[in-house]
This record gives sequence, structure tokens and C-alpha cells, in this order.
Amino acid sequence: MEVKAPPPAFLEIHDSSHVGEARRRTTAVTQTLGLGEVQCGNINIIVTELANNLVRHATGGDIVLQWITTELGDALEILSIDRGPGMKDVQRCLQDGFTTAGTPGNGLGAVRRLSSEFDIYSAPAQGTVVVSRVRNCTAPPPAQEVFARWGAYSRPHAGEAVCGDAWRAASDPRTAATFMVCDGLGHGPAAAEAAAAVTSAFEKNPFYSPDRLLDAAHRNAAGSRGAAAAIAKIEPGGAIQYAGIGNISGVLIAGDIQKSMVSHNGIVGVNVRKSQTFNYTLPPGGLLIMFSDGLQSRWSFGRYASLQTCHPSVIAAVLARDFSRGRDDVTVLVAKTSATTRNGRNSEPELRW
Repeated sequence: MEVKAPPPAFLEIHDSSHVGEARRRTTAVTQTLGLGEVQCGNINIIVTELANNLVRHATGGDIVLQWITTELGDALEILSIDRGPGMKDVQRCLQDGFTTAGTPGNGLGAVRRLSSEFDIYSAPAQGTVVVSRVRNCTAPPPAQEVFARWGAYSRPHAGEAVCGDAWRAASDPRTAATFMVCDGLGHGPAAAEAAAAVTSAFEKNPFYSPDRLLDAAHRNAAGSRGAAAAIAKIEPGGAIQYAGIGNISGVLIAGDIQKSMVSHNGIVGVNVRKSQTFNYTLPPGGLLIMFSDGLQSRWSFGRYASLQTCHPSVIAAVLARDFSRGRDDVTVLVAKTSATTRNGRNSEPELRW
């Protein structure tokens, strides 16, 4: 199944007046998606509760809405991101009726119950990120168990209406999951056009080998200002094929071990001397993280207890929140092989290449 990431809606929440505006914007989004009345109502409750939490507990933050096709079907993803005081006891805050602000306290407990997928990361003095996905109940369930799950955070440069970065994913549970991240040179409409030309090539044949996909993207983007791009293809056993041109970074992570993947110099659509697929292996529970140069290259999980066990969208949002350069578009894509869960993950995963 193929994934397209439409431009997300970013809702800034800093006071109570923004809560009503977020609810109105959410209603406008859900009405365009053809969702059922119950689903639309649930989504509005989720956004309202998350927005209220941002005002009451975090002195503001952002809510991001994006309609994506995931490994489990089409869904509206709702991210709540803040740099507030964080939570000392997340599980207690998830209980219905718990509150520290003199309110009914239905917030996070209601959000979790109404979500098809839900996860949260919070730490004192670091802030909180919440992901809620409400899936389209008319979409058929996957025919077999998925072996990889993913999430992404992509945001345009401040002041731009469109993002010059883009990401795509496609998954066939029998054969492979393939991911692309690209960055049109600069930012703004011309960068977005270059990125669209690159992703269009991916959409036509997402399961080609990564080097073939980059060659097709290079031809497709000719005449544009060009882009950096990287493609990773994961097979059910954990084998990874990876190819990159330019400054999209790709890393594999298992526990405390981090491995950078190889890209060649060049500009897709302008100057590509060589595209080459490199082979790696990611163990069960490992992470593949791909990001544009809008994210700092020096970061680690050292300060984030248990973040690696979180939902891929939560991981992507935390990294983007804390390590964005602030002077360009930023995109972070995280894919996780299926064995990592909060209740059963490999104690000593190893990377092999």
C-alpha cells in the first residue's frame, strides 16, 4: 500500500482562544476526508482535549494534523508537541478523572480511548509529545502481520506556505517497506516543485531498488532546481538496501549502537555522477531514521529515557522539536522493525553490516 503525505496543518496553541480555533480548523479538515460522524466527533474531542492540556499545563505548544496512509490503513494523525514542564507520572495522568488543574480531568484518558493508535513521551523539564491516530474504519485490515511501522514529522521553514522537503513510504507486508526523504534545494515553492518531481518517481515504482529509484528521480527532476534524496528498502528479515544523493542523512539504531549509512555527493535532477545501493541489516526492534539537513546532525538518545520504545511518530516529533536548526524546512522519518514493544524488546540488539 502506498503512502502520500499531504501538507500537514499546524495549529499554534497559546491561550484559550486558540482552542476554539483548533476545533474549527479540525472540523474543516475532517469534512474533506469523508469520515463518518462518529469519527469526526471523536477527532474533535481529541484535538480539544490536547489543546486544553497545552494551555493549562504547558503554557502553549503545537498541534499537527496530517492525513496519512499507514501500515495499518488510512488515518488522521494528531500530534501534540510542547516544551512544558513534562509529567513525573505519565501512567497516572492517563487515568480518567486525574487532573492537576481543577478540571474534570478526562483529557489524556479520553484521548487514548478514542484513538486507534496512541502513545506519549513526557519527561520533567523536557516537555511532552502525544500521538493519536484515528483510522478510517472502512479501510480493510492488513492481510498479514506488518513487519515495520513508521511515522514522520515534516514542517516548512518559518514564513513559508509550502514545504520544500517531502517524504513517502510504501509497504507490501510480503516483500518490503520502502521509504524516501527528499529536500528541494532552498525552501519555498521552487524547492517544493523539485521535491514533488522526485517523489513522483518514487510513487510510480516504489519497490524498485533504491539506486534505480534515484536514477528515475534524477530524470524526473531535470529542469528543476534539484534536490537531495535518500531511499531505504527494508525486507521482512531486516535486510536493508539504501541509496542516497546529497545531504539527506540515514542512520540505523539499536540500543546504544548507531550506524550512519552512505550517500554520494550530487544533486538529484542536476548533477548525479553515481547512485549506488548499499546493504545493511537491522535487528528486530531496531530503528531506521532518515532526516533532512533542517535537523542538526549531532543528536543522540542519551538524554531521552525509553524514547526508543515509543511510537515512530513520537520519536520523529521529539527529534524535530529539540534539534531543528530553525533556518530551513525540516523532515524526520522513523521506521521501526516490529519486535520492539514496551513489554517485550530485545535486551541487547545488534546491528550487522
